[in-house]
Amino acid sequence: MPPVPAVRGDRVAAALERAGFKVARVAGSHHIMRHPDGRGTTVPVHGGRDVAKGILRGILADFGMSVDELRSLL
Repeated sequence: MPPVPAVRGDRVAAALERAGFKVARVAGSHHIMRHPDGRGTTVPVHGGRDVAKGILRGILADFGMSVDELRSLL
């Protein structure tokens, strides 16, 4: 499995939007993302900080997305 890149939360949310996901709502600094097919997850957007690697792997697992697919969307 390729290593997970260091990515800020706002860039992860933007990449997911390019993949067809929408921000369903925002709770504090967390963006709850949904896809029309029902998949969803929470992306932490903490002002300029990178998303923790384990959290990012969990987000990718929630969507069934590979690291390479995420990189192509960034």
